[in-house]
Amino acid sequence: MQSHYGILDFTLGDSLAQLKPDATYNRTLRATTAVRLKPDTTYFQELKPDAMCDVPSGEVAWRSLDLSNGAKLGCAGLTRSDMVATHGLIFGAMLQEFDGAARILNLEPGIWKILTHPKRQVTVSCPVQMDNGEIEVFTGYRVQYNITLGPAKGGIRYHPGVSLDEVTALAAWMTWKCAVAHIPFGGAKGGVICDPSRMSRRELEALTRRYVAEIIDLIGPEKDVPAPDVNTNEQIMAWVMDTYSMHVGHTSTAVVTGKPLELGGSLGRHEATGRGVMIVARESAKHVGFDVNGARVPVQGFGNVGSISAALLAGIGAKIVAVTDWKGGVYNAAGLDIPKLIDHVKEQQSVKGFTGAEGLTNEQLFTLDVDVLIPAALENQITMDNAPGVRAKVVIEGANGPTTPDAHQHLHQRGVFVVPDILANSAGVTASYFEWVQDRYGYFWTEKDVNERLEAKMCEAFNAVLQTSLKYKVDMRMAAYIVAIDRVATVTRTRGMYA
Repeated sequence: MQSHYGILDFTLGDSLAQLKPDATYNRTLRATTAVRLKPDTTYFQELKPDAMCDVPSGEVAWRSLDLSNGAKLGCAGLTRSDMVATHGLIFGAMLQEFDGAARILNLEPGIWKILTHPKRQVTVSCPVQMDNGEIEVFTGYRVQYNITLGPAKGGIRYHPGVSLDEVTALAAWMTWKCAVAHIPFGGAKGGVICDPSRMSRRELEALTRRYVAEIIDLIGPEKDVPAPDVNTNEQIMAWVMDTYSMHVGHTSTAVVTGKPLELGGSLGRHEATGRGVMIVARESAKHVGFDVNGARVPVQGFGNVGSISAALLAGIGAKIVAVTDWKGGVYNAAGLDIPKLIDHVKEQQSVKGFTGAEGLTNEQLFTLDVDVLIPAALENQITMDNAPGVRAKVVIEGANGPTTPDAHQHLHQRGVFVVPDILANSAGVTASYFEWVQDRYGYFWTEKDVNERLEAKMCEAFNAVLQTSLKYKVDMRMAAYIVAIDRVATVTRTRGMYA
């Protein structure tokens, strides 16, 4: 018997497999053993039922063996190339992060399969009459990745580069983010392929209402609760809410979050993500062993997250020594005046040219001798090209995916304490949860109430991930995935399998 690489055939007792030469394969049986395979060598090994065979994540994701007496069964699972072909590169990146945590948890194959497959993927066509009278048909997606913990939760983005692969991966990440934050939501994401910068307000409203009409059976306060994302805002969320309400015949504010205050939005939500970054930066400083009061902090990106986290950190005594944005940067070793800098940005649309500070590039920001570095701009900003020059003790990922996997490993090995995006910027979805709760309850909290509850939830999430990191002796990113996957897996087991 001979099998091609990646699909292994076994019989109970003696088993034969011809695999890729010079690769180490781990078989988790009663104990874990590693085997170095040699070229042109046939291997026989006795396997026991319900075993799992792990192989290098760069080549094969995982294999499960479900053997019965005398039965010859194929090894279940997909090669990494199969996964990329099925879902795409972005989803493959999510699976890579998932795999490491799942192996540490010794996650059983059945649960592994469930948690690596989206529950529902929907593609819709949205015809819209444009201002010039012509009809354009836009493609939209809504993916509900997992709803084990509660209704799906995730934003709607409008962008020319939206794809099913991207939306599926983002829905998966929302699943883990909600689980890390310990809120009763599953993960979802939606998007429409369009260029909103070239569309009028009327066209955007028409597109939004048609998209919502097409996914109307999927969403609802108990089913799936959208929110703003790339190129969508509270006005678009108001249109989502109104369209859904017209279909169900009554006003339903809890169908969406990120709404204007007048339509059931929540106080404190605008500042929530930046506030969460401030909280985890403060708690990280305590863990590492320094006081955030007087700590030197550079911030890359001065949008909502960057500006608010900078202002709040300055408010508790940190010195924001540098800020960069898309156009330039500024540096002052004694600390920048953040309120004045915010006013400057409102007028000039950039931090560049701010008086009382020196010019600074993004490249220079990463090499500053500081205590806490906050990348709050775009993805893939800290790479192996600049990670060796990072001198911060702590990195707080305010943006999504600002650190590449190789750079993250490099920083961790050097002792840099990195708080991953899945935890660091989870205050945004936590505040969305608060908005949903208030809408359903019909009673709205003060901003002080929102901030106090957010403080408690962020500290709870940070401490759970930190304790998991110490328990398993892993970095905070791996620990966050362990916490998230364990919570979803535990509830999946408890609920059982329907039909």
